[in-house]
Amino acid sequence: MIDPAKFVPEAIERLRREVPDKTLIAASGGIDSTTAALLTERALGDRARAVFVDTGLLRAGEVERVSEFFRKSGLRFDVVLAADRFFAALEGVTDPEVKRRRIGEAFIRVFEAEADRFGTDRLVQGTIAPDWIESGGALRDTIKTHHNVGGLPPDIRLKVVEPLRDLYKDEVRALARYLGVPDADRQPFPGPGLAVRVTGLVTPDRVRRARVANAIVEEEIERAVGDGKIRRPWQYFAVLLPVRSVGVLGDNRVHGEVVSVRVVESIDAMTATSMDLPRSVLGRIAERITRELSGEVVRVLYDITDKPPATIEWE
Repeated sequence: MIDPAKFVPEAIERLRREVPDKTLIAASGGIDSTTAALLTERALGDRARAVFVDTGLLRAGEVERVSEFFRKSGLRFDVVLAADRFFAALEGVTDPEVKRRRIGEAFIRVFEAEADRFGTDRLVQGTIAPDWIESGGALRDTIKTHHNVGGLPPDIRLKVVEPLRDLYKDEVRALARYLGVPDADRQPFPGPGLAVRVTGLVTPDRVRRARVANAIVEEEIERAVGDGKIRRPWQYFAVLLPVRSVGVLGDNRVHGEVVSVRVVESIDAMTATSMDLPRSVLGRIAERITRELSGEVVRVLYDITDKPPATIEWE
């Protein structure tokens, strides 16, 4: 485990060496990128500019929530609207590795355009150790390509700077708490967003369904935590599956989609254990998803697979 009091001045010195002039910061609102952004601002001041990209693949209320989080963290930032670019990049794509590479490239093209406007060739990312370990390379197998590592296009015009590259998630959280980041222990959200929680084709309509289901899972798990029914999990979300199932709506047959709910415990995201949930909590989640997506989602499953053999996210 790192000593944040020692790590911070060393990281600031490295950033000043690696960024001689100005830099953009890829800021997703997650703990990793926010911590990297705050370190960069401490090192460079107004020579750093954080950019949050609205990909159209975010959770309900994410832009507003992230903006408020950045303000509370003291981070200066801009929001770039780019949903059309990301949906165009994902059109017709079902393979999860292709999805991640397309998303990684779309992010870079947005950042390149913003970098041209800001006058820099540097990009700070919140890459951490599990990102490059799981993305493979050298003698490592590719578990899944992380968009901010294996998803970087070969013709990228920016020099990527990664001040957290050798840290694990628990170390980043300790560092975030030291830097005063609010709610440093909140659950992670994948950089590719809901694109990796919509298995199969990624369309605006399927993303909408996944967004509703994810919001319900988050609300009900947080309610259960608040009521003392369960301890707080590491991560909890819903996945829209690429299968359809027969259901009943009133007296009519419907043919709708299927959602899988995933709730896990972990320390560093390298391994994870499926969490045992009370039947009442699972029942409430299933009832709300099938009611609020009536006729669209007709079946809700619960994923009890640990990591390994599964990964935390489905894609």
